[in-house]
Amino acid sequence: MVEVAAAVILRPDGRFLLGRRPGGGFYAGYWEFPGGKVEANETPREALLRELQEELGIAVGTAYPWITREFSYEHARVRLHFFRVLTWTGELQDLQHDALEWQRTDAVTVSPLLPANAPVLAALALPDFYAISHAGEIGVDRQFRELGRALDHGLRLVQLREACLAAPQRAEWVHAAVDLCHSFGARVLVNADTALANEAGADGVHLTAVQLLFRSKRPDFPLVAASCHDARELAQARRLGLDFVVLGPVKETASHPGQPGIGWEAFAALAADYPLPIFALGGLAHEDRELAWHAGAHGIAAIRAAWDRPG
Repeated sequence: MVEVAAAVILRPDGRFLLGRRPGGGFYAGYWEFPGGKVEANETPREALLRELQEELGIAVGTAYPWITREFSYEHARVRLHFFRVLTWTGELQDLQHDALEWQRTDAVTVSPLLPANAPVLAALALPDFYAISHAGEIGVDRQFRELGRALDHGLRLVQLREACLAAPQRAEWVHAAVDLCHSFGARVLVNADTALANEAGADGVHLTAVQLLFRSKRPDFPLVAASCHDARELAQARRLGLDFVVLGPVKETASHPGQPGIGWEAFAALAADYPLPIFALGGLAHEDRELAWHAGAHGIAAIRAAWDRPG
């Protein structure tokens, strides 16, 4: 296994950097995320800093651990440790690539891409905030208003989680909420109920931890996520090839007062070298995103905090 550090270098507008491999080596002319091999006695982060200086002439400022993917090429099996790089100093230079291009996840214009990059681009397209509804607690009408307000302020990933509503009311709410989310270009998952998700035209389904453990294959939806609490559940989500997971609770929550969360240290240990994007959940708010990024999370998932303020 060849260990590799790879950089998703992100601009404030969401664009990311790709470089084209020069001629004379494996996959010449293919586009890739910058980075390179982790040398002996070097951590992936140390390799990232060195490689970006050598390849691009920049000094990394802020870089967060993200996902780790394994891939078998004809010439080697690699483990790619991806970092999201948000700040750097120095002017970008193509010191080892023969071209550099800024790209958007919804409109990649360069090709061909290295084969290992397809799931990385899909993960990168996920927003860093995942809102979870609770219409059964605050009322359907109020939840619908707050959903509309949040969507208007940029919310783009939603889970409809309403097990306590009576079946007819729940179905009516889910159909209306899916239509509203889609009118804003947001993606929406229905919690637990695959039949309802299909009927309402949702983008996917969010599996409970119990459902996750008892499934033998991935549900047939474009977007599938699951709730996880430990290494066993995370491993099952990986085996099923889900798109992302929610892990927690990180802190004590209002719904389970007096029960401590796992904390950021345990969260980081579970998230380390995991291949799927992870949303941290449990007593968290928008302001916790940087802590989550430091711990290896893709972003934050929240119920109450999702509706405390727009977006």
